[in-house]
Amino acid sequence: MWALFIWVSLLVITVTHWVYSWRNPKCKGKLPPGSMGLPLLGETIQFFKPNTTSDIPPFIKERVKKYGPIFKTNLVGRPVIVSADPDLSYFVFQQEGRRFQSWYPDTFTNIFGKNNVGSLHGFMYKYLKSMVLTLFGYDGLKKMLPQVELTANKRLELWSNQESVELKDATASMIFDLTAKKLISHDPDESSENLRANFVAFIQGLISFPFDIPGTAYHKCLKVNEYPRVITLRIDMGRENAMRMLRNMLQERRKKPRKNPSDFFDYVIEEIQKEGTILTEEIALDLMFVLLFASFETTSLALTLAIKFLSDDPKVLRRLTEEHETILRNREDANSGLTWEEYKSMTYTFQFINETARLANIVPAIFRKALIDIKYKDYTIPAGWAVMVCPPAVHLNPKKYEDPLVFNPSRWEESNANDASKHFMAFGGGMRFCVGTDFTKLQMAVFLHSLVTKYRWEEIKGGNIVRTPGLQFPNGYHVRLHKKNILENE
Repeated sequence: MWALFIWVSLLVITVTHWVYSWRNPKCKGKLPPGSMGLPLLGETIQFFKPNTTSDIPPFIKERVKKYGPIFKTNLVGRPVIVSADPDLSYFVFQQEGRRFQSWYPDTFTNIFGKNNVGSLHGFMYKYLKSMVLTLFGYDGLKKMLPQVELTANKRLELWSNQESVELKDATASMIFDLTAKKLISHDPDESSENLRANFVAFIQGLISFPFDIPGTAYHKCLKVNEYPRVITLRIDMGRENAMRMLRNMLQERRKKPRKNPSDFFDYVIEEIQKEGTILTEEIALDLMFVLLFASFETTSLALTLAIKFLSDDPKVLRRLTEEHETILRNREDANSGLTWEEYKSMTYTFQFINETARLANIVPAIFRKALIDIKYKDYTIPAGWAVMVCPPAVHLNPKKYEDPLVFNPSRWEESNANDASKHFMAFGGGMRFCVGTDFTKLQMAVFLHSLVTKYRWEEIKGGNIVRTPGLQFPNGYHVRLHKKNILENE
């Protein structure tokens, strides 16, 4: 009896100590205020709770009100300092490589690969970034402009012959096919497998609690697809299946190299085969995987939301349309394609894109990890802790943006947001400012040009958003496209 009492007492003491240690982590200084939540779970459930607001996420807003713009928490088993403070967020970006480094939850790393560009640091990251800029840099985009316009025109023509089109999926398909062609010369019409379906299948598991057990989104995200010899076909496609397809393409190219390199894959293969190269096949494949995913998912979300904004605000639509119709009127040949000079002249369009990015907050959190103990104001950020920068808190700050929830592209007339700043980080910041930013803007601007000059549309259904915490259209956004007649363009 006494032995049982002693064991129970020891167990209670141990559990109590563990819970106390969880809620009161050690720190050589003063931690920001906040709660570490439940043992193991932390505040993960609250963080991922769906909401329909376009305002600062309730998880962040409630804690900022209670603790201030800098607070501590625990997400997916990791202690985190959350920054809703523009100065701290900017400081974190500027100090990457010295006091901070890029970090993402295990789910992100497992899905995108340990060698993905987001998890690499120092020289290797800069090396891969310079490689990507050969495709998405100024010269590459200039050459890409005609193909982007041609693709937009073809898809819009196709959609206009349909009773309705679901814009999120349709634009994602358009962007993915264009990017896959430029990256790896992939033609979905000539392939026996649907490459994009592999990427779509794992999106919901991208930022989820890392339980690799049957039934969870994370498990489905990693699962290899099965092709049973029956009519029904499982759609549990994920990373392994997509990587298998990319690996097969890479190996085939290496066996039969092309005399005239024509895509990014050719360039990568040249780099792999150089003597003394630091680029491995696995790093190259992880890079391709990330580029393909990033190319279509974020841009299609932004483009769908942009069209929703135009539907909701006729004044903005009229002004945007006027800018693009002016481009057509000033041409000697109205049927000629967009020129680079015309693209760069789209002043209001770029303001519209910036405002869309500000309110979309497609990337709701950007993570870094402290390399050393860091003193900031009255607080200490312990070495090894994650720091979560919260772009929505910056973009919806009423001290910087008047009526922050109002869609107003004209607010950018006096501002230059081509680069990351303390108050605009839709495309990241610091040395990891997104290398695909200009490619995204090019695709959006060219698509909008074709859309507003040649078509009008009516909403059919959907268009409501949910954030979990990332932006989603749970019921899609269905519209009916109608070609404009000559009188409408005059």
